[in-house]
Amino acid sequence: MLKRKFGLIGYPLSHSFSSKYFSEKFEKEGLSSVSYENFPIEKIELLPSLIEQNPDLVGLNVTIPYKQQVIPYMDELSVGAGDIGAVNTIVVHMSGKLSGHNSDIYGFDQSLNILIPETFRSGALILGTGGASKAVEYVCQRRGFPVTFVSRTPGEGQLAYQDVDEELLRQHRLIINTTPLGMHPHIEQCPVLPYELLDSGYYLFDLIYNPAVTQFLQRGKDQQSHIMNGMEMLIFQAEKSWQIWNENTSM
Repeated sequence: MLKRKFGLIGYPLSHSFSSKYFSEKFEKEGLSSVSYENFPIEKIELLPSLIEQNPDLVGLNVTIPYKQQVIPYMDELSVGAGDIGAVNTIVVHMSGKLSGHNSDIYGFDQSLNILIPETFRSGALILGTGGASKAVEYVCQRRGFPVTFVSRTPGEGQLAYQDVDEELLRQHRLIINTTPLGMHPHIEQCPVLPYELLDSGYYLFDLIYNPAVTQFLQRGKDQQSHIMNGMEMLIFQAEKSWQIWNENTSM
């Protein structure tokens, strides 16, 4: 049976959800002809040689810091990946061509279905402007939620953290942290917000999953806000990546 290899590119890759998830998935489902491994490449320019050195490689996940940097290496982009300018799933075709997709869009969208009620109608406050924020913005806008970005170094149309006040929060009841603040091992960190203004009418989502409850989420929980970490999103996006690979490559 044809061997198929999948993997993850990023740097560094000290903690990889994807490698553990897919290795366990393959074992549980008895998929002996497939494997998944980490490829910690120090610069994106190493991608072509990585693919050349691994002829059985048919699919890659992409993580920090390459979700945007990888785009020039793609021969084609899916609609979502092209719209947001970020790729987290690559199909390596038999022809050698690379197609870029974004399963984070699906992952975040499905997670929101769990966190917020169908009747939710409010703005979304997105903390951070990196690659991960693009999928979040795309989903929120597609759902009709007005979006405002908050950044330590705000660009045009964005706000600084000190600009977040009671009036802004009243208009944005969904708050999503896309920054690494609070990620293990720096679990004491969190975005600087007036958490005391939150209540049970707010929904806080953190893309971080380690720890399960970040300072950002805990402070929201202390105010009776609804909270969710990034674990479900990771699982949803991983399964979507698997679907994309199998729909675009031969078994």
